[in-house]
Amino acid sequence: MALLGRRRSSPRLAPELDDSDLGKLCKGLGPSTMPGMTDFNVEAAERLIKAADTDWDRRWHRLSVLAQATADFDFDRSWRLRRPRSVDAMVFSACVATVRVRRGEPATELPEAVRACYQAHEARPQEPLPLVALLGVLRLMRTPAPQVNDVWRALVLRDPWNREAHLQVLAYLSPEECGAPGQAREFVDVQQARMPYGAPASALELTAAVRDFHRATAGDGLNAILADMWWRRPHAAGILDRALRSWTGPGFLRHAAALADLNLLAYALVQAGRVADAAPLFQQIGTTVVAWPWSYHGEPVEQFTYWRNRAQR
Repeated sequence: MALLGRRRSSPRLAPELDDSDLGKLCKGLGPSTMPGMTDFNVEAAERLIKAADTDWDRRWHRLSVLAQATADFDFDRSWRLRRPRSVDAMVFSACVATVRVRRGEPATELPEAVRACYQAHEARPQEPLPLVALLGVLRLMRTPAPQVNDVWRALVLRDPWNREAHLQVLAYLSPEECGAPGQAREFVDVQQARMPYGAPASALELTAAVRDFHRATAGDGLNAILADMWWRRPHAAGILDRALRSWTGPGFLRHAAALADLNLLAYALVQAGRVADAAPLFQQIGTTVVAWPWSYHGEPVEQFTYWRNRAQR
């Protein structure tokens, strides 16, 4: 029994985070030749997505995690075949297309994904998620900024602080993608100045800082002391201080990806040499590990476990 207890409390990669219903569905999905099983799975996925109602943040979280879990087989095509007019099925198919391309498959599905997003938007023009999915596809296609801006403006009218949309635009504006130097920082500054307390996009500033940290230290073989110094700069230290002060307060992070954002803050703190400050975060996180940013330095569960053990000594 002791061995079983340790196994249950061991850190693990959990894309579903603390959404137990999502986790159960993902574990049960897979290619099947059993009669009626695909119909059963499609109905289960539909119920799960609809249960989120107008909690767009959670609805997107469920769609995107399901897309990652099923991209290796044709669940998206099965869903659309059975529900050709379903907006959720259209958005889901676009999500799956982006997952496949990011995994190295040809981008031949992306034009159809764009059409699916626009079709979904026309069917439910008041909903933001077709536009969120569209942003992700346009980013992969390196679409010119005017079209991306049009989608962004329409999206924020429907869901001003959508987490995924902000992170997609941040990546699009990076120097590695379609942005000019300083564009991503300007975007973050503008959004941060207006962002309400506890918004789902609260991790935008810290995400940008972690990406800047990776960019600044990539390939230089910097040791821990120099990496530590990067986070001691006033701007970077201020980002950590603000996040640590507000995110750990009761009820601050209540959105679907809150545990992913807490992972991000714990990672940034240990990279900054502030291991003791990360201890209460590891307590909040428990055993739920996300791949990024821990994977930047090695196997994510190993990295998380190493730093959690150090913080809790």
